[in-house]
Amino acid sequence: MSDTLAPAARRARHGKPARPPKPPRAASLWSDAWHDLRRRPLFISSAVLIGIFLIMSVFPWLFTSVDPFDAASCQLADARKGMSGAHWFGTDNLGCDVYARTIYGARNSIVVGVTTTVVTALVGGLLGLVAGFKGGAVDTLFSRVTEIFFAIPSILGALLILAVFRTGNVWTVMLALAVLTWPMTFRIMRAAVITAKSQDYVVAARALGASAPRLMFRHILPNAIAPVIVVATINLGGFIAAEAGLSFLGVGLRSPDISWGLMISDARERFLEAPGPLLFPALFLSLTVLAFIMLGDAVRDALDPKLR
Repeated sequence: MSDTLAPAARRARHGKPARPPKPPRAASLWSDAWHDLRRRPLFISSAVLIGIFLIMSVFPWLFTSVDPFDAASCQLADARKGMSGAHWFGTDNLGCDVYARTIYGARNSIVVGVTTTVVTALVGGLLGLVAGFKGGAVDTLFSRVTEIFFAIPSILGALLILAVFRTGNVWTVMLALAVLTWPMTFRIMRAAVITAKSQDYVVAARALGASAPRLMFRHILPNAIAPVIVVATINLGGFIAAEAGLSFLGVGLRSPDISWGLMISDARERFLEAPGPLLFPALFLSLTVLAFIMLGDAVRDALDPKLR
């Protein structure tokens, strides 16, 4: 006990004031969620995988010195060769290095997923915020419009849009997916806003004279955005898979662009003869989609106190 009190006694003897105790950590939904996420192996493993794929998409030259866009890197004499020291994943039908194409294919696939997620979250989230806050005729109008989009099958609608544009690139694929998928985010945000705007803190802020924009963006949005973040994280993996499916069907990205879905489509006819050009991009695609779904599950569990 004397050892415990010795530092405090010495400070008192020399006239130094005792150190004030550290203030307790401020409790909030986001701080509690982050504290919970750091202890979840599911979050750590998915975040590591996503980090690797993001670095791969931004800096592909860090993973391979071969430029798949250089025609000189493809040799027809090496077509459909197996794994070797020169070609880790083998070669495709044109003698191009499958490993290099798989690395560079991450960029387009992830860009489509990220941009589509951002657009759907912004459009659906903003419209859902306005509809849930305003109610009445505005809510009725927006809800009827979303029901029209829900009646359109997503894949069929995307096929139709891309067939009309006839230009398979990142932005047309993103547009085709975003146009048909924003209503899901709208409904989630609308429901969360309707629940939040009846809370006591919102009623008190309205009674104190807070304006409508301040109520929406200062008081309601921070407390209603959590489910949108969860759904957006899970949907991101779905959008990457959707881009691969559209490219596989021949209406998504097209050569000379590189994406995992396009690689799978090009390799399917010679799969039994050379399975590597199909299996490796399919493996990377599956790991990416799985990582984002796992991340969404971990975020959902952390943000919902009932699931902790």
